[in-house]
Amino acid sequence: MAKTVLPDFKQSVKLKYVKLGYHHVVNHLAYLLLIPFLIGAAAQLSSFSRDDILDLWEQLRYNLISVLVCSSLLVFLSTLYFLTRPRPVYLVDFSCCKPDESRKVTRKVFVEKSALTGSFTPENLEFQRKILERSGLGEHTYLPEAVTSVPPNPSMAEARKEAEAVMFGALDELFAKTGLRPKDVGILVVNCSLFNPTPSLSAMIVNHYKLRGNVLSYNLGGMGCSAGLISVDLARNLLQVHPNSYALVVSTENITLNWYFGNDRSKLVSNCLFRMGGAAVLLSNKRSDRRRSKYQLVHTVRTHKGADDKCYGCVMQEEDATGKIGVSLSKDLMAVAGEALKTNITTLGPLVLPLSEQLAFFATLIGRNFLKMKIKPYIPDFKLAFEHFCIHAGGRAVLDELEKNLQLSERHMEPSRMTLYRFGNTSSSSLWYELAYTEGKGRIRRGDRVWQIAFGSGFKCNSAVWKALKTVNPSKEKNPWMEEIDDFPVDVLRLSLL
Repeated sequence: MAKTVLPDFKQSVKLKYVKLGYHHVVNHLAYLLLIPFLIGAAAQLSSFSRDDILDLWEQLRYNLISVLVCSSLLVFLSTLYFLTRPRPVYLVDFSCCKPDESRKVTRKVFVEKSALTGSFTPENLEFQRKILERSGLGEHTYLPEAVTSVPPNPSMAEARKEAEAVMFGALDELFAKTGLRPKDVGILVVNCSLFNPTPSLSAMIVNHYKLRGNVLSYNLGGMGCSAGLISVDLARNLLQVHPNSYALVVSTENITLNWYFGNDRSKLVSNCLFRMGGAAVLLSNKRSDRRRSKYQLVHTVRTHKGADDKCYGCVMQEEDATGKIGVSLSKDLMAVAGEALKTNITTLGPLVLPLSEQLAFFATLIGRNFLKMKIKPYIPDFKLAFEHFCIHAGGRAVLDELEKNLQLSERHMEPSRMTLYRFGNTSSSSLWYELAYTEGKGRIRRGDRVWQIAFGSGFKCNSAVWKALKTVNPSKEKNPWMEEIDDFPVDVLRLSLL
C-alpha cells in the first residue's frame, strides 16, 4: 500500500484564500487609520503654548459654527474609536488534568487488557500492537477505569465519572492558581465531541461549582479535536459584547462510552491513539487583568471544508457490520488534513507574516496568477512569525508530515511529540498540554508569539495566535509536566522503531 502523505505545500495555493486573509486585515483598516490620526492630533495639541491656546480661543469665541463643527468632529471620532476598538482578550491562566496514577496503562497492559475482553481477533490484536509501537505514544498514558476493567464496564455512570474526574481536576487547579471565585464566571464554554449527556457537561460544571444563575453557558458537541479553539473563538466573540467578564473554556473528550469493541480496522486506530485528558482556560476582557495574565489573544482563524463530501466523511462515527459503534478514520484523512491546513495558513499569513515575507509571497502570486510566469510558488517562512508551535498531537505520522511541509525544527515540534508520547491524543485539550510543556521548559519569554493549530472532524482546521505578556517562570508553575519535566525530551522516533 502506498504511503499516504500530506499534499505538497509548495504547490500553488488558491487565490480566494489569500483574499480572505487580506479581507481580515481590511476589516480592521478603519480602526488602524484612526490611531495615527488621533496620535497626530494629540501631538499637535501638546505642542501648543499658552498664547497659542488663547489665540485659538479668541478666534473661536466669535465663530459659533466653527466651534460646533470642531466639537462634533472630535466627539464623533472619539466615539468611533471607542466603539470600533475590539476589546482585548487575555488568557489569565490555564490548567491541564493529570489523571490519577492508577489510570496509567503501558502498551503491554493495553494489549493484554484488549485480549481479555474477547472482542478482538488475534489478527486485530496484533494490528493494534503494531499501531501502538509506531504511534509515538509512550508507556505512561491514561485510560478510564471502565475500559481497563475485566470485563469492561462502559456505562453512563462510568462516563460521567470520567468526565467529572477530568473536568473538575482541571478546574480545581485553575481556580486555585487564579484565585477566581466560581461566582465570578460570566461565560462558560465546554466542548466534548463524543459524550453529550443530559443534563449537559456544562450543566454538570454549573451544578458542581454553583455558578451564578445568569451565566452564559454553552456545550459544544460533535466538533472533533479542533473544538478547543472553536470554544476559544466563541468565548472571544462573547467577550466582545459583554464588558468586564470572565470566560471559562473547558476542553475534553470522553473515552468510556466510545471505546470500540469490534474488528473494523479503520475504527481500531482510535483505540490506539486517544487517551484520557482535559484542560480548563480562563479568559478575561478586563484591562485590569492584563498585568497578571500570561497571554493576549491576537488572532483566531477557522477553516471548514465540510462542503466537500470527501472532507465531511473522512472522520465518521458509525456502526460496523455487527452493529458496534466506532469512529472510522478514512484513508483520505492525511490528504484532507493537509488541504485544510494549507487553506488555513494561507488565510492566516497576511495577519501574522512580516512585511518582507508578504511582499515576496504577493509578488510570486501576481507573477503566477496574472502574468502567467513559470516560477515556483513562494512558501512563506512561518518561523519568522512565531517563536513557538503547538500542533495538535493527533498521531506521529501527521506530526512528521507537518514538520517537513512547514520546514520546522525538532525543537519546534518537541512540545507536540512529547505530549503525544506522555499523554497520547487527548483530543481538543492536547494544545494546552503542549503549551504547558513549553512553559515547563522555561521557553516562554515576554513578547513571544505562539501558534496553536488543531484539526477536527467535519473537516476543520483552526488556528489561534497568542502573544506572551510576561516571561513564564517554570519554578512557580504548577502543570502536569513539572514533576518530570527534566526527563524530557525523549527520542520518540528511536523508541518507536525498536
